[in-house]
Amino acid sequence: MNTSSAPISSNRLEKGRPVFSISPFPVLDFPDRTACILWFAGCNMRCGYCYNPEIVLGKGKLSWDHVREFLQSRRHLLDGVVFSGGECTIHPQLIPFVREVKKMGFEVKIDTNGSRPEVIGQLITEDLLDYVALDFKSLPEKYWEVTRSDLFLAFEKTLEIMVSSSVPFEVRTTVHSEQLRTSHLDVMNTWLRGKGYFGSYYLQPFRGDKQTLDNLGESKKPGLKSRVGVWRN
Repeated sequence: MNTSSAPISSNRLEKGRPVFSISPFPVLDFPDRTACILWFAGCNMRCGYCYNPEIVLGKGKLSWDHVREFLQSRRHLLDGVVFSGGECTIHPQLIPFVREVKKMGFEVKIDTNGSRPEVIGQLITEDLLDYVALDFKSLPEKYWEVTRSDLFLAFEKTLEIMVSSSVPFEVRTTVHSEQLRTSHLDVMNTWLRGKGYFGSYYLQPFRGDKQTLDNLGESKKPGLKSRVGVWRN
């Protein structure tokens, strides 16, 4: 499947320091695999509930040399690598990084807000993805309120790419009760099914136990109908 009009160059591998930090120990973030997480700095959204403000607003610290040295030390100890953030797909180094990680024998998971469908499309075209977690922020009428961006159509395109691909993926929504109520979630769930997505729809409750990007206050856990999906802490 060709979802990108032009290939993204591999000559950016050694340029810049896009990675903010690495979570070095095995985590459960990659289904059925032990994996580390590469946290990419920066994001093209400003979700108030974001619990990684230091990553979203911060600068990258680690180059590919640092990442490669770390991953070499984890070969045969970890199954995979999670590319997260922030938003990892905004970085031109992402695709070259993923290529090299795959060459090292690791499986790859991408956490994304879906704002760069051309990047996801090229990764799929090159058979570089093993799993994707796609954030569904809201439907268009509340997208600006939640994300402070106008990127819903890009997200929709990414969802369509994923649905038409054979790459396993999940869709998830972070819920703050002042932004998304049960009625919104119900409509979002129906919309997802209408787009051809029939996997699990994970609802992540707002985490108020640490500093977030904005001060949203307390969030009430809404009463969820069983057809909406499952909560995952």
